[in-house]
Amino acid sequence: MSAAALRVRRRAERTAASLPPLLVAARRIAAAVHQGAHGRRRPGPGETFWQFRRYEPGDPAAAIDWRRSARSARLYVREREWEASQSVWLWRDGSASMEFASAGAGETKKDRASLLLLAVASLLLGGGERVALFGADRRPARGVAALARFAEALCAEPDPPAGAGLPPRDWLPRHAHAVLIGDFLDPPEATDAAVRRLAGLGVGGCLLQVLDPAEETLPFRGRVRFSGLEGGPEPVIGRVEAARAEYRARLAAQRAALVATARRAGWTFLSHRSDRAPETALLALYLALSARLGGGAARAPC
Repeated sequence: MSAAALRVRRRAERTAASLPPLLVAARRIAAAVHQGAHGRRRPGPGETFWQFRRYEPGDPAAAIDWRRSARSARLYVREREWEASQSVWLWRDGSASMEFASAGAGETKKDRASLLLLAVASLLLGGGERVALFGADRRPARGVAALARFAEALCAEPDPPAGAGLPPRDWLPRHAHAVLIGDFLDPPEATDAAVRRLAGLGVGGCLLQVLDPAEETLPFRGRVRFSGLEGGPEPVIGRVEAARAEYRARLAAQRAALVATARRAGWTFLSHRSDRAPETALLALYLALSARLGGGAARAPC
């Protein structure tokens, strides 16, 4: 594991570990009781075929599909849809706009989003959930050892093209769950289309918007030139403070559109500022996910 990936992973694990263990355990136990041991880990071979995957150490011999394995030099396991459906698929916006960090933030939006993604993955994997990254391994994993792969994937991803602020058009199994973390500053209709596509597949999920404090408040004064991280024009505003009210109104409208998108899809919308404690956002996100995995509903401030 690279040094950068190791640092992100360790900080994510520390953030996850700092949550009140009793609260986390209480939420998980309540969800388990409500659904009867989560209502999804049933014995037996499952219901609907999903995919073949290569045999891994620890897989039971009974899971091997000998007919499929006989056609190659490798062993293959037949996975049923119920094994993948109650999985959580994670995505973090890696576009150029996420590289922004004002003096009051301390870290870029991308770094904060990576931290939150790995921290929630740590909690989910520690609780026995199956977790995968969009556009990466394609196979949901169990066990905290998967965190190393996730950290490597986040740190090794190539530079995205301009405007690539939405998740790839991956196919996800029905009844899976998705967590999308980004600034969601793309046109609202683009985000709405991406969420509607996933909801149309039967996928539930959460949107977590991460913004820099300067993006929230526009604290600048006087004449300012704004440089876009993804190209485009660089407007100059003579008196920024005169435009502050209009800017905040437009940002509020953008967020209202995201809230409406989430509501129509039956998803959860949360927001977070990168100058605030990551534990706050992580707790709200994990509570929302626990409620979804347990079939309930949660509202928590972020």
